[in-house]
Amino acid sequence: MASFHVVRVRVSWTALLALAHFVYLLAGATIFRILEREAENYNRNHFLMEKLNFLANYTCLDGDALEYFVKVILYAKKNGVNPSGNSTNPTNWDFSSSFFFASTVITTIGYGNLSPSTVSGQVFCVFYAFCGIPLNLAFFKQLGKCFTIHLGRLEKGLVSVAVAASLFFIAGTLLFLVIPPLLFSYVEGWTYGEGFYFAFITLSTIGFGDYVVGTNPGKTYIFLYRSVAGVWIIFGLAWLALIFNMAASIMEHVLDQTYPRFRKQEEAENMPSSKTEVNIPPLSSLLSSRSIGPV
Repeated sequence: MASFHVVRVRVSWTALLALAHFVYLLAGATIFRILEREAENYNRNHFLMEKLNFLANYTCLDGDALEYFVKVILYAKKNGVNPSGNSTNPTNWDFSSSFFFASTVITTIGYGNLSPSTVSGQVFCVFYAFCGIPLNLAFFKQLGKCFTIHLGRLEKGLVSVAVAASLFFIAGTLLFLVIPPLLFSYVEGWTYGEGFYFAFITLSTIGFGDYVVGTNPGKTYIFLYRSVAGVWIIFGLAWLALIFNMAASIMEHVLDQTYPRFRKQEEAENMPSSKTEVNIPPLSSLLSSRSIGPV
């Protein structure tokens, strides 16, 4: 008669998180492909048709000349020059725009729509980021401590920590994610959904660069518009980073309560074994205990 044995498989907590992370990436890649592939094919075919129509209407141009002109446009776009309009387009390197760019460097957002084109600018950008990113992280850490202190003060007059955290989340959401898109949609001519999308993608440091404030050549912006946006990025990023840390802590707590054996197993694996420990006395004690006599 056949007998069945149940084999207990030891699963590492780190391996479980790595597997969940990888599966999450696979699911995201699959969904993004389904959602965006058809639109990409449509845009590509539309652009090819426009090129053919352009060549048919302007017979003085050939395909090579048009391709060269397209490369010139792409080169201008890559170097931060808007190819539409004329030479009266606003500069990308006035003080307000430069302040905005500096804030995207030290916060590691990096939209990609603007970057230094000179060797000296690129070298300075490397050293500026090398020193600025740690400074920015220290600043965020201090802001997180201030937020935590205010949460603790708020907790004293409230029912529980959950109520204080909820108020902190709601107030920050209104201040950094709900109200700013209203301003962006009004100034930039975006829909509210596009403004909210820009706000979250920016504050989460994803920074695709598909939406950037203050880059429309057909609009006239006030001088401090992009500078104020840079300040909003700094404080909003600190708030969202704290929210992400709180969410990660809550997730770990829920997993610990649901699957406590994984955490206990991980802690047991990280603890040093008493069998493998070797206590070596200091050299001075060995020399003092050894009797040295005449030979």
